[in-house]
Amino acid sequence: MSKSKLEYIWLDGYKPTQNLRAKTKLVDNFSGNLEDCPIWSFDGSSTQQAVGGSSDCLLKPVSLFNDPDRRNGYLVMCEVLNADGTPHESNARATIEDDDDDFWFGYEQEYFLWDPETDKPLGFPVSGYPEPQGPYYCGVGAKNAYGREIVEEHLDLCIDAGINIEGINAEVAAGQWEFQIFAKGGRAAGDHTWVGRYLLERTAEKYGVSVELHCKPVKGDWNGSGMHANFSNSLLRNAGDKAIYDKVCEAFIPVIKEHIDAYGPENHLRLTGLHETQAIDEFSYGISDRGASIRIPIATVENDWKGWLEDRRPNSAADPYKVASIIIKTVSNVKVNTTADIA
Repeated sequence: MSKSKLEYIWLDGYKPTQNLRAKTKLVDNFSGNLEDCPIWSFDGSSTQQAVGGSSDCLLKPVSLFNDPDRRNGYLVMCEVLNADGTPHESNARATIEDDDDDFWFGYEQEYFLWDPETDKPLGFPVSGYPEPQGPYYCGVGAKNAYGREIVEEHLDLCIDAGINIEGINAEVAAGQWEFQIFAKGGRAAGDHTWVGRYLLERTAEKYGVSVELHCKPVKGDWNGSGMHANFSNSLLRNAGDKAIYDKVCEAFIPVIKEHIDAYGPENHLRLTGLHETQAIDEFSYGISDRGASIRIPIATVENDWKGWLEDRRPNSAADPYKVASIIIKTVSNVKVNTTADIA
């Protein structure tokens, strides 16, 4: 008889930022299939998801990955359900309306590696600041890149786990990095991003380093951290018409507040109109414009207006499930009249 380690991962009920939680279930002769992962329970009163007198919440497995860091291990991403089987109020994954996975998402997850001893990003001196921004973006060398061993190990673990990671790079500030995730379907994109975050936290933990997802952890002339959301659906992928892209972008104007509410806490500290951002209370879009709310990639234009858009407003601590849910809702409301064969 063999035993497998199933690491059940879920999001707690803390506000305004949910935290990752995880616990291990040992299963005999596990098949390696998602459908054979049993529903499990946990104490919701310890995660701000229930009260002590009725504390059981349920973990419903929704995605399964290999756990390359543990022998006979698997990573099980879960939705949280109430005891009666209905989605818990903290379960944003259940709000995504995209059953045919027509929407594709690519998230650019920025973050800082944080030294708990200095309470500053890796690469920052004990007192004062490092050299100004400039050499750190995609930087090379010990004076420019800090924590590369953590980032490289995380990349390998994501690949071995089966996470659809697309790349990594050092970001604009010292100690700041990014990894990119792509998936077809808002639920899958969220699953891959959250498990990618989980592996990053667990990897950094081994080095005694924290992962800082706050969108503006260093005040002053330093870039904040975002989770830019690249998205498309069949309309955008097959449009062939600038007017369609204009119409989709303009659909975001009446719902600025709804999107900002879903795009992560304290975003006003990051969305100032500086450091490659648009102001939080304004909306703009433009071709290759990293200072806009939504950037139209030059690749989309060069491909005869068939491609995707990038919403640059979601911040690094945003829940990718909430981001997907609101983008899908807004874009799905766009109706176009065209003779083109748009699936």
